[in-house]
Amino acid sequence: MASSIECVLFDLDGTLADTAPDLAAALNSTLEHFGRPTLPFETIRPHVSHGGIALIRLGFNIEPGDANFETYRKFLLDYYLENICQHTRLFDGMDELLNHLEKQQIKWGIVTNKPSWLTDPLMLAMQLTQRAVSIVSGDTCEKNKPHPMPILFACEQASVHPRNCLYIGDAERDIQAGKAAGCTTVTALFGYIDDHDKPEEWQADLHINHPTELITYLQS
Repeated sequence: MASSIECVLFDLDGTLADTAPDLAAALNSTLEHFGRPTLPFETIRPHVSHGGIALIRLGFNIEPGDANFETYRKFLLDYYLENICQHTRLFDGMDELLNHLEKQQIKWGIVTNKPSWLTDPLMLAMQLTQRAVSIVSGDTCEKNKPHPMPILFACEQASVHPRNCLYIGDAERDIQAGKAAGCTTVTALFGYIDDHDKPEEWQADLHINHPTELITYLQS
């Protein structure tokens, strides 16, 4: 029941915030630095939710075992950290959703696989740190998504039972983690979903094309 929701937890990249422009810039700067051709934004966008490893795989067409992989990845992440919030913004309608949650005294927080050394400065730059009841990064718990541990930890920090929590994300691992934790799950179809992804098969409780659709759901 939507009326029982006491907390909404968000994935970060591709759900709460549109981080793709800054991550794409970091990859293309890395490619340029190492003498490789840059990639169109549309090619990079679906991959940014999967982190630095996925971006280096995409840009250089190599696997983590490659001798240069870590050199490329370190350059990318260092560049990204230095430019973490140049073009990153909340998705259209997300600010309205957050304001609605706060007005209704519904808690909200973040559960991301992004490491805390990137999550924390980004949340700070977006002036969201003090507003979130919980910020759980990929290295906060012993395991990360698709394991339910980070979501369960966020629920504990928010003092809510998982059954009274909604988890929204744009990747299959988000839905898997939310379901395993016992939350109501929502697929953010506006996020970084690849042409090969099949969100209709993820078995989320709800699919939304725009953040404000969640307001309508919570009022039902």
